[in-house]
Amino acid sequence: MNRMIPSLAAMTLALSHGGAMAGPVEDMRARTPEQEVIYFALPDRFENGDPGNDEGGLKGGKLQTGFDPADKAFYHGGDLKGLTQRLDYIANLGASAIWVGPIFRNKPVQGPKGQESAGYHGYWITDFTRVDPHLGTDAEFKALVDAAHARGMKVYMDIIVNHTADVILYREGAAQGYPYRSKADYPFSARGGVKGPAINPGFAGDSVATVENWAKLTAPSFAYTPVVPKGEARVKVPAWLNDPIHYHNRGNTDWKGESAQYGDFVGLDDLATEDPRVIAGMIAIYGDWIDRFGVDGFRIDTAKHVDAAFWRSFVPAMQARAKARGIPNFHIFGEVTTGEVYDPALLASWTRNSGLPAVLDFGFMQAAITASSKGDTTDLARMVDDDVLYQGGKAAAMQLPTFLGNHDAGRIAMFIRQARPGIGADELLARDKLAHALLLTLRGVPTIYSGDEQGFVGEGNDQLARQDMFASKTAIYNAETLVGTTATTAQANFDETHPLYQFISALAKLRRGTPALTSGTTVLRAASDQPGLFAVSRFDPQDGREVLLVFNTSTQPVSAQVEVATASLGFTTLVGATCAATASAPGSVTVSLPPLGFAVCTARP
Repeated sequence: MNRMIPSLAAMTLALSHGGAMAGPVEDMRARTPEQEVIYFALPDRFENGDPGNDEGGLKGGKLQTGFDPADKAFYHGGDLKGLTQRLDYIANLGASAIWVGPIFRNKPVQGPKGQESAGYHGYWITDFTRVDPHLGTDAEFKALVDAAHARGMKVYMDIIVNHTADVILYREGAAQGYPYRSKADYPFSARGGVKGPAINPGFAGDSVATVENWAKLTAPSFAYTPVVPKGEARVKVPAWLNDPIHYHNRGNTDWKGESAQYGDFVGLDDLATEDPRVIAGMIAIYGDWIDRFGVDGFRIDTAKHVDAAFWRSFVPAMQARAKARGIPNFHIFGEVTTGEVYDPALLASWTRNSGLPAVLDFGFMQAAITASSKGDTTDLARMVDDDVLYQGGKAAAMQLPTFLGNHDAGRIAMFIRQARPGIGADELLARDKLAHALLLTLRGVPTIYSGDEQGFVGEGNDQLARQDMFASKTAIYNAETLVGTTATTAQANFDETHPLYQFISALAKLRRGTPALTSGTTVLRAASDQPGLFAVSRFDPQDGREVLLVFNTSTQPVSAQVEVATASLGFTTLVGATCAATASAPGSVTVSLPPLGFAVCTARP
């Protein structure tokens, strides 16, 4: 295949063009979000730095401690100390920011009998103020943040405001699985439905967001009757979270309409984020994490299941708290899932209606999967125009974290393999590289999911996409055939010679040293609904220099004329296939790419 790793001379040119890499803390703070390359890791699945905390200080079997490294649904032993020990590995990959999966104290195990699983992922919070003992201590989180900052790397926390762990039960509806009960059929003013006895006199509804109004909501049994099991009445921290009045209590969401905001997320206790008391409580909780640890941003879980008004209060409060802490470029991005479709309008609506500064770019994920697995680049082409939909337009779209897969949806190698049954190992590696080339050169904030750089594939989404980086004892993970290596997950996978690791590292460092790739405007040059040429130009925001990006999504060589700026009369290869040294004529250059190849060409006047 084509030459994927840039020469030393090309790297030197790129770095001199963009300046130094990570510097001291003050230089790190000055970087804006689009200048980062993010590395995402779930601490439990990354590295075990302290086997002494594997059971979280709890006693008993797996259903009490949550620990079983052979079961994909339970804790495996990774922790914050292990993540800290591997910071150089992450830095050498070219990442400048770490998105750390939720670290808050979780309910160790929950779920119906026979279907139990553990809170290893961090999304079942009981104590919002402390680190989960399975992952370490508050002091160890501070050590992680300090060690990352000393390397010029930012730390983003994964936070949740939509729900807590599943503690609240309902007296009714168990046999039916607690179906959602709407506000129309079960208004706040009556117990158990419109014909029930009157309750909550004077409450004007949840759209009246005043403390005085919400003080009149005193009975939480308008839809279901919430019941807190014995022994869990005070399990949540801060203490106000233990009162069922602060929850929606309407049963499980069906993911549609009203229930998407008010329903319990698979049984998880859904907070009434319309309540000013909940808003103030969450601002206090997460502002304190900024104050105590000086983190650099928040990824917000399940953001689209929270009412828009909450974010319009929460986001400015967090930005102000961060600025007061000396963090002017605090990056906030929400999770707004779109399903398996390209839907920038849905994503953009949450930046406009809710005031979220950025959202995870699921549109890019779908477009990149389609391009790298099927060859169709029409959605990638649409992005160039669709970016105006976001609040702040195309400039704001540069701060959207882009990604190829994640711990919920699944990994890029899996998507490629699903789209091309029977694909050979060499072609899978080539398409995996092509996807990462798109990720690391197009607009947005590239986000690498840990394990992708070691060729992890996975058999599906969710638990099947959460393999261990350290030596795994989970049979279904260890049976996988990885990309680009003969290794398995039965051994630790921190191999800096892995072809994907080296490929990503070279491109990440090139990107961070090339302002056109981090912050440059984009002009579409070529795209097709069939496999073949995709091309865009990006322009240096400082001097206007053109950087031409060309990709071949076909398994056949491609050669074509591509439009460029008339001032771009010559080109130097930064990475990939050899670029034409001179333009064919002012405004046009010949591009020749091998199968599934690409090139990054910087213009010379």
